[in-house]
Amino acid sequence: MQKTEKINRDKRLQQIAAGDERAFQSLFESYRSRLYHYMLGIVKSEEVAEELVIDVFMKIWMGRELLTQIENMDAFLFRVACNKSIDFLRKASNNRELTNIIWDNIQLASSTTAESRLMQQEYEKILRDAIDLLPPKRRQVYLMSREEGMTHAEIAKELGIAPSTIANQIVDAQRFIKSHLLKHLNSTVLFAILMLELKKG
Repeated sequence: MQKTEKINRDKRLQQIAAGDERAFQSLFESYRSRLYHYMLGIVKSEEVAEELVIDVFMKIWMGRELLTQIENMDAFLFRVACNKSIDFLRKASNNRELTNIIWDNIQLASSTTAESRLMQQEYEKILRDAIDLLPPKRRQVYLMSREEGMTHAEIAKELGIAPSTIANQIVDAQRFIKSHLLKHLNSTVLFAILMLELKKG
């Protein structure tokens, strides 16, 4: 049975490579639902997931001549889907609503593996870099709030600034840090974050 399935799969890929649209439609229907739910778990938007699935298959169709060289279609399609999702999340870093969704899930697993520790270290380094790039007063306010655990009222009293100004400074600092993290985390760390979100879902 496996040999027959492989023959049928290879034949379909050869047909698509030759420009057979019906064979391509068959491939699309075979994977559409699985890729959609996979990408939906990452991007958290039904509309975006649908668009990204179409983008994946557009990429396949545009490069159809190379399909016969693919050994594992499942692995290939899900790798393309993962890359498309990561690209979307990077571009979404300038969208406040989408950024907030992603930011809520930026937590690395409490694992003792060396790889996880390295990812944790990279995350913390980029976070520290982002904080260091804040204007001096905003950085001071942010650190007093996040690292010293001071309330807005306590910070306002110590610095002689209105509490509303403190709140605005912290919001602006968070917005900048979120954007910086999403732009500078490498694909390995970002992928680990995404996998955590998939497990939660």
